Amino acid sequence: MSIASNLNSFEKRLKGTGCQLVAVSKTKPASVIMEAYHTGFSRFGENRVQELTEKYRSLPKDIEWHMIGHLQTNKVKMIASFVSMIHAVDSLKLATEINKQATRYERLIPCLLQVHIAEEESKFGFVQESLVEMITAGNFDKFNQLKITGLMGMATLTEDRELIRGEFRKLKQLFDKIKSLHMPPNFDFKELSMGMSNDFEIAIDEGSTLIRIGSSIFGARN
Repeated sequence: MSIASNLNSFEKRLKGTGCQLVAVSKTKPASVIMEAYHTGFSRFGENRVQELTEKYRSLPKDIEWHMIGHLQTNKVKMIASFVSMIHAVDSLKLATEINKQATRYERLIPCLLQVHIAEEESKFGFVQESLVEMITAGNFDKFNQLKITGLMGMATLTEDRELIRGEFRKLKQLFDKIKSLHMPPNFDFKELSMGMSNDFEIAIDEGSTLIRIGSSIFGARN
């Protein structure tokens, strides 16, 4: 199957679901991204800052770049001038730095708050139970250059489909709960980024608005 036909089958699958595709292009060369771009697709996800900045410099400027990986505070300045969305804001420290760099570039940067939903301790994110308290306590109010547009979560890497479904469902419930709160002006809750190549069908069922797909479009990672 070609990249074009893979993208086409995803677009058909997503039609009418309210969910959009982020094509995860990490480790793939510019030529492969251009192959996808020439089909009319322009929303790509990267998880390493160095690789993202190199691709941004060499590829068309109307590409919508999503930073989907863990982001270190000292690297925010490298992507703040152009990134379209940061999916993995997992601490107030990181939010503070993004706000600082967004101010520097006079930009409003769309961000998702990453929530820890998996059983693996190695995954990052805010603790589900404390996030609502943090929002109602005003911990995010000062980030006037952030547009906090929703949540992101990564399910446990497992063959247990019901465990994955339960994790995604819990994240959707948290999303709905936060959406019902009296939110600060910098909140515009509409995106729920969950689901990858191995679990995107479950994620769509449970209300995802953004799925992050790499290998099912581009083949195994390099």
